[in-house]
Amino acid sequence: MKSFDLQRRKLLYCGFLSLGAFVGNTLLPSPLKASSLSASLAARGRLLPPDHNGVCLPVGFTSRIVARSGEKLFGYTWHAAPDGGAVFAASKGGWIYVSNSELDDKKGGVGVLRFNAQGDIVDAYSILSQTSRNCAGGHTPWQTWLSCEEIDKGRVWECDPFGQKTAQVRNSLGVFKHEAVAVDTHRNQLYLTEDESDGCLYRFTAQTVDAAGNANLDNGFLEIAEVIGGSIGKVRWHHLPDPLATKTPTRKQITRATPFDGGEGIWYHQGNIYFATKGDNRVWAYDTRLSLLSIIYNGALHFSPVLSGVDNITGNNAGELLVAEDGDDMQIVVLADNKVQPLLQLVGHDRSEIAGPAFSPDGSRLYFSSQRGKSGRNEDGVTFEISGPF
Repeated sequence: MKSFDLQRRKLLYCGFLSLGAFVGNTLLPSPLKASSLSASLAARGRLLPPDHNGVCLPVGFTSRIVARSGEKLFGYTWHAAPDGGAVFAASKGGWIYVSNSELDDKKGGVGVLRFNAQGDIVDAYSILSQTSRNCAGGHTPWQTWLSCEEIDKGRVWECDPFGQKTAQVRNSLGVFKHEAVAVDTHRNQLYLTEDESDGCLYRFTAQTVDAAGNANLDNGFLEIAEVIGGSIGKVRWHHLPDPLATKTPTRKQITRATPFDGGEGIWYHQGNIYFATKGDNRVWAYDTRLSLLSIIYNGALHFSPVLSGVDNITGNNAGELLVAEDGDDMQIVVLADNKVQPLLQLVGHDRSEIAGPAFSPDGSRLYFSSQRGKSGRNEDGVTFEISGPF
């Protein structure tokens, strides 16, 4: 960490940082223009000093730790290096939080916390094991979790959060250094990011859907994006000739494909795909109806940006984006109402990253992990729950 960054953290400790940069309201997709400022998470105000768990929160919010790496919960040892996550509604008003484990050498996988309607943890178990660097992923509308391997020959595994079905590898989604997935529920298309300095944006189109509306992820085609004429604007999609990358990496198979500097989290909302790139500290928006790409946040435009180290992304029903930081001030930052403001900050976790933000089905609780905790070691990950007037 550079010395000026450390000074900045001391000066702005748990406070509201100066505004970052939205790149022009005209480029901002309508879901990010909240109708009422009072209803926006970006209007929650300054962060209070850290609570007993080391979390700085706005007035009215509270935190609790729901799991620690190495802790035994209902026979399952909560995994090290917790990363991407999602929430699924369960029976009798309960819910399930799934969390990836980003460990190398087939020591990764996916673990689950199950909550009852009152928010008590009632079970914990594994739904995927013996995979490598399960980084982020994405939930599907048919109630499965797509867990992404962030390795050169990484694949996507479709997992059952309820633990009833065996996880299945989905080769049609390509073999590359996968980061995250978002599903366009109207078109049965999946968008995928790639964690390489010259990574690409991919789209999978399912050609068959069953009677229940579930897309067949073994029957479809994978494409790669070309932004025509520059870094933003109209997007053209090219079929990948070899999604399994048997001879050539997927990102190098189409010469006209547009590179993105370190693809990270991705999220879909009302016809728009939002994704982050860590190499240039940007958040992008792709309008699926117009095939138009724009930049909605660019940290390079300000000397001291609010949001740095962009990583996992989630959103609420209003369409506001929540972006987790990898390092920097260890915050989850809200992008909405032409504001860029921290929703929370972890203190003392400087050698970690925030990962796996996801809301409970009713939107009243937010889950996320500090991947390496205060020590900076994978074995010391911590998973949090935030409650409050979201």
